[in-house]
Amino acid sequence: MDTVSTCASRVPTRPCSSMSSPGEGLAEVAVLGLLSPVVAGTTGERLTSDRSVVAAMVRAEASLVRALVRAGVAPVSAEPAAAAIADAEVDVRDLAERAVEGGNPVIPLVKVLRAAAAEESAGWVHYGATSQDILDTALMLVAGDVVRRIEAGLTRLAATLARMADEHRSLPMVARTLTQQAMPTTLGMRIAGWLAGVHDAVRSVRSCVPLPVSLGGAVGTNAAYGEHGPAVVEAFAAELDLAAPVSPWHTRRTPVIDLAGALTLAGESCGKIAADVLVTAQTEIGEVREGTGGASSVMAHKANPTQSMLVVAAARELPPLASIVSAAGAPEQERPAGAWHSEWQPLRTMLRLSAGAAERTAGLVEGLRFDPDAIARNLDHLLAALGEDPGWVVAQTEHVGLWIDRVLAQHSEVFR
Repeated sequence: MDTVSTCASRVPTRPCSSMSSPGEGLAEVAVLGLLSPVVAGTTGERLTSDRSVVAAMVRAEASLVRALVRAGVAPVSAEPAAAAIADAEVDVRDLAERAVEGGNPVIPLVKVLRAAAAEESAGWVHYGATSQDILDTALMLVAGDVVRRIEAGLTRLAATLARMADEHRSLPMVARTLTQQAMPTTLGMRIAGWLAGVHDAVRSVRSCVPLPVSLGGAVGTNAAYGEHGPAVVEAFAAELDLAAPVSPWHTRRTPVIDLAGALTLAGESCGKIAADVLVTAQTEIGEVREGTGGASSVMAHKANPTQSMLVVAAARELPPLASIVSAAGAPEQERPAGAWHSEWQPLRTMLRLSAGAAERTAGLVEGLRFDPDAIARNLDHLLAALGEDPGWVVAQTEHVGLWIDRVLAQHSEVFR
C-alpha cells in the first residue's frame, strides 16, 4: 500500500489495478480525466482529488484540537493529539467505502484519527464538532486553493488580452450578429470585450475569499463550547487561515452559492473567448487559428480548434452544476437530508472545470494566430454587400479606441 505525503497527512492509497483484462479491478481505478480533457493533468484536478479532500479534513480536525486549546476549552495536554492525527495514515479507498454507513466520510475518519491519538487526548479529537463542520471546512480549504489557481490563470489570460487589444486596436474587421456579417469593428475592440469579461470574473472570484470555516456543532449552537463558542470559531479560522463567520452557516449556504456563481462566471468568461475562436476559425472565415491544431482521426487535412472546443464544453457544463448547488440553498431545519450531500460532487466538479478552463484559455490565447489577409477579405465582402468604400469603415470605427482605452484603464485598476 503506497503512502502519499500531503500538506496535512500521509494518505495511503492502494495501487491501481492492472488494465490488462477489461473490467478487472475497475473499482480500484481512479477517475483520471479521460472524459474531461479540459481538466486532465491540471493543477485544479490534483487539488480536488480525493486525497486532497481527505488531507483537508485531517487538517481541519488537527486545527480544531489546537483551536480548543487556544480558546481554553481543552487543556494544553491535548495539543499532542493534533500532531498525532496530522501524521495519521488514512486509506482513502477504505474511507470511501465506509462512508456509506453514515452517509459521509467524516464519521469513519474520526475513528481513524482517534485511534492515532494517545488515549488520554483522543476525546478531544472532533470535540464539539459534527461531520458537516469538518467536511464543509475541508471543502472550503480545497476551494480556497483552487480559487487562487483560477485567479492566477485569469491573471495570465488578462495580461495577454490587454497586450493584444492594444496591439490590434485599429485593425478593422467584420462584426457579426446572429451569425451574419453586420457592421465593421476592430480586432482590438473584440479582444477588449473578452478582457472586460475576464475582469468581471476576476473580481467575482476575489470576492469569495477568504472562505469561511464551518463550526456549529450538532445543531448549530456550539453547545459543547458554551461561552467559549465564538473564541473557538475565531481560533479555528485563524489556524486554517480562513474567515470566521458571524454565525454558523450550516443551513445558510451563501458561501457555497456565491462560490458556485463565481466559478460559473469564470468559466463563461473563458467560454466566450473560446466560442468566438471556434466560429472565426471555421474554414470559410479563417480569421484566426489556434497555435497547435488538433488532429482528426480520419481527415488529415483538418486542424481542429480543440482547446477552444474543450473550454466551450466546460463553460456549458458549469451552469447546470451551479443550479444543483443553488437548489441545496433552501434546506429544511437544522440539517437537511440529502440537500447538503448533493452539493459535494457538483462543487468539486465546478472547481475542476473552472480551473481547467482558466488554465487552458490562457494557453489558447497565447497561441492564437490571426490572419490579416482573411480579415481583410471578409471585410471587403461586407463593403461590397453594403456598397461602401474603405473610408466608411474608418468613420465607423475611429471611436472604438476610446472604449479600448477604458478597458485597459480598468485592467490597470483590477491588477494594480
